[in-house]
Amino acid sequence: MPSLRDIQIRDPFVLHVVEEERYYLFGSTDEDIWKGPATGFDAYWSADLEHWHGPVPAFRPAADFWSHTQYWAPEVHRYEGAFYMFATFTAEGRRRGTQALRSARPEGPYEPWSDGPLTPPEWECLDGTLHVEDGVPYLVFCHEWKDVGDGEVQAVRLTKDLRAAEGEPRLLFTASQAPWARPIHRPEMIAHVTDGPYLHRTGDGRLLMLWSSMGEEGYALGVATSESGSVAGPWTQAPKALWPTDGGHGMVFTGPDGGLRLALHHPNRTPDERARFIEVEEGEEGLALR
Repeated sequence: MPSLRDIQIRDPFVLHVVEEERYYLFGSTDEDIWKGPATGFDAYWSADLEHWHGPVPAFRPAADFWSHTQYWAPEVHRYEGAFYMFATFTAEGRRRGTQALRSARPEGPYEPWSDGPLTPPEWECLDGTLHVEDGVPYLVFCHEWKDVGDGEVQAVRLTKDLRAAEGEPRLLFTASQAPWARPIHRPEMIAHVTDGPYLHRTGDGRLLMLWSSMGEEGYALGVATSESGSVAGPWTQAPKALWPTDGGHGMVFTGPDGGLRLALHHPNRTPDERARFIEVEEGEEGLALR
């Protein structure tokens, strides 16, 4: 029975299924997510967050699936009686994007649900997350620095069945707006990265967004707060990264003791990345490590 130390995983996402008394762990689980043919996504489950069962295949592409490489950052959300996976895919000659998949069971198997990516087909996009507000589903995602230089976090309304986007995306903020974010230097440009948005509603009703970029000490995770309490924002960035050193792409879930846990991967190098669960608490500036 593996522990977290034994599981190579990036972009960890934890889903608590209360009636099963289980936590399901998803993430980018191919040995090398950066190149070569992709296998798919695996899932693990645990009752105590320490001892894990699995892996079990959560998604394996059919031969005619449009993407066969770079499978990234699956998130699983429970929505209207089913489980929906939002994951990033790419293919030669097509733009990277986030597609929805569906299953009746949390561990899968997941099958394509949307007709290709929900993100704009002419944009390079990644790391879509589901946010439901007043009964309306939104996809919050990253428009990559490769397109725009200053990476963006965007939101687009989804149809009620999550099969398609409705209307035009709305820019929420850019990476350079965060005081803690630092640029990356590429031959073609100086750019800012946006990765891994995840929205969290606090006990007192505030809407927070966790997201990642590069900081002073490598890959890092920060928090933004919506001044309106809505996904539309405006969004104010915390002055310092919540997790500043060599780790990120995080989300928040409630542990068996009722306390909040931050899930992220650390370190940020392949093949050493592992999921880490860190106790956090809600505070005046959003979230704080305990």
